[in-house]
Amino acid sequence: SQDPCLLPQACKNSVEITGARNAHIRDGTALVDFLAWLSRVVPAKNITELDASKKLLSYRQLQQYFEEPSFPTISSAGPNGAIIHYCPTPETNRTLQPDELYLVDSGGQYLDGTTDVTRVMAFAAPTDEQRDRFTRVLKGHIALAQARFPQGTTGQQLDILARYWLWQAGLDFEHSTGHGVGSYLSVHEGPQNISKARAGTTHVPLQVGMLLSNEPGYYKSGEYGMRIESIVVVKELENESYEYPILGFETITLAPICRALIEPKLLSTSDINWLNRYHKKVREILMPLVEETARSWLQKETEEIT
Repeated sequence: SQDPCLLPQACKNSVEITGARNAHIRDGTALVDFLAWLSRVVPAKNITELDASKKLLSYRQLQQYFEEPSFPTISSAGPNGAIIHYCPTPETNRTLQPDELYLVDSGGQYLDGTTDVTRVMAFAAPTDEQRDRFTRVLKGHIALAQARFPQGTTGQQLDILARYWLWQAGLDFEHSTGHGVGSYLSVHEGPQNISKARAGTTHVPLQVGMLLSNEPGYYKSGEYGMRIESIVVVKELENESYEYPILGFETITLAPICRALIEPKLLSTSDINWLNRYHKKVREILMPLVEETARSWLQKETEEIT
């Protein structure tokens, strides 16, 4: 039987949600400083996956209330990015190549919240295939981020939104789309999730105050991997015309989504509007907080897509 404490723990109160928002602002600051640094050094120097992981940790350690990583950093270059739960070791440690994609999935435990974020970097012009795949992943990410659903809906019922554009091209990813996140607790917290329905999975309706990840991806074995992960909070949407209580998500992770990998022709007007709004919010909140050397990178990465 289910632990009766799990559900109340999963539905965060207003103090926990405020803490999560604030933790994500500081975490986004560290991540932007890191990605901007990476964009400057990779073309010129030999930076390995382990070097990058250490540098990211050093930026997080500068942030108020940071305690430790929320899980071992997935710092993966080129073909290592296609290994879904890869973690660099001295034996597997690969140098970041300008013509390969770099995927970093990492998070922090802050006294006021837990973060988990994945972004992908392209240092040189990506291939048409990479742009196509990444944009399909992005369309799924946006569809889930914008979802509206009646109270009582489970994560399993929403999972198709994240996979639809990949499925149309005969593609998929072999992990769940989203997991619950704790409040200065476990980065994988139940009982809610967003995944393909499987036997034995709990079908827990999403409720106001739950934190979840939104993380569709695509992995080409031996070549590259890509995933876009942000944390969302479930909230009730107010609208007089709604005939049922309707819930939706607010994205609280703040970090640019790699523009070089986006193929605008595949995006709908709604997709573009969401992305431009999101990037404007990222820029306005983080610009005053990041290092001076990161500002021009942040400006460029959050420019409007038309």
